Amino acid sequence: MKTTMNKKLVLILAPFLWLGGCGNEAATDVEAAGSHEAGETDAFERGPHGGRLLEQDGFTVELAIFETGVPPEFRAWVTQDGAAVAPEAAQLTVELARLGGTVDRVAFAPSGEFLRGNREVSEPHSFDVKVAASFGGRNYQWAYESHEGRTRIVAEVAEASGIGTAIAGPGSITETLRLFGSIVPDATRVREIRARFPGVIRSVARQVGDRVRAGDTLAIIESNESLQEYAVTAPLSGVITRRHAEPGEQTDSDSLFEIADFTRVWAEFNAFPRDRPRLREGLKVRVSTDGGITAETVLRYLSPTGDRSMQSVTARVVLENPDALWVPGEFVEARVTLSETPVALAVPLSALQTFRDFNVVFAQVGDEYEVRMLDLGRRDSEQVEVLGGLEPGTVFVSRNSYLIKADIEKSGASHDH
Repeated sequence: MKTTMNKKLVLILAPFLWLGGCGNEAATDVEAAGSHEAGETDAFERGPHGGRLLEQDGFTVELAIFETGVPPEFRAWVTQDGAAVAPEAAQLTVELARLGGTVDRVAFAPSGEFLRGNREVSEPHSFDVKVAASFGGRNYQWAYESHEGRTRIVAEVAEASGIGTAIAGPGSITETLRLFGSIVPDATRVREIRARFPGVIRSVARQVGDRVRAGDTLAIIESNESLQEYAVTAPLSGVITRRHAEPGEQTDSDSLFEIADFTRVWAEFNAFPRDRPRLREGLKVRVSTDGGITAETVLRYLSPTGDRSMQSVTARVVLENPDALWVPGEFVEARVTLSETPVALAVPLSALQTFRDFNVVFAQVGDEYEVRMLDLGRRDSEQVEVLGGLEPGTVFVSRNSYLIKADIEKSGASHDH
């Protein structure tokens, strides 16, 4: 059912999406400094070095992004009427306007037989490009779009499809230890009730499962010595869990009733001895059931000795249970927080997608969404540290990001190398 629903969401999005991406023609060492619209076979003319040809009145610049063995950089080759122009004879600048308003300015200097850009072309290679050149006393200008991993979704469709966003900011990476155990009664809230004086049980007022309050009468006993009747009463409020009393029976030192107060219970877990040095009282613990009941508490007790048969030590937490959600005997899981490390920038694992060879999230600017290639660090079960590729304060897709990726892939546009 989930797979079917996901497909339907993608289909709903399709009529409203627009994608501009890089072309599909491959070059060996360079990426053409341009793009193909989805469905086009060749949106621009290529030069002998695999770059984009920009021509005006016989003056031609071949512009490419070179990234074999070096960080991505612009390289340009210049000709006049088909004849090579010495790199030092021409001047060239490029402006890259990125989604969100950032503009990268690239100046060029001679490097052997070509002009070389003075800065790395950071990912994604998605921008609106302005090229300015001068040669022989004349100036030349070109402008074009080179979009990669970008799509447009109107706000109403994004909301209807469940696409959620968050603002990139600090977080913490948590080291946890997973333990398994069960709910048990709080031993300090369990009482065995016995007769004060030997005698004959004349009546029993309560049954197993009955709830009682402190002071309620449980049974009437006739004393063997005084022949007077006296009441056996509940010493605390709780539930009768055991009864060993029947009218006409003779009492002795054995227990007549057991009462347990389940408004507070314990969760006891088995920890391997190798994990014992990592545990200490006071650590935060998240307890959960298969049914989705959870609670935040702290580690209250660690057994000083191990269970030889189980090859484990006991770790215990206390759970308030006024609504009887935690049932003794029920199996539960614990995640013990061993450490929390603050990080300057983190994103939820659910936001991550893959694009080419990168882990990415999708930044949102208005109705447009675009990949952000990430350099990742430490992670836990929920978050991952971001070391680069995403600016703090960026709005990014945190929920249903697979819909953005699906539309980009469906459009058939890709990074052009």
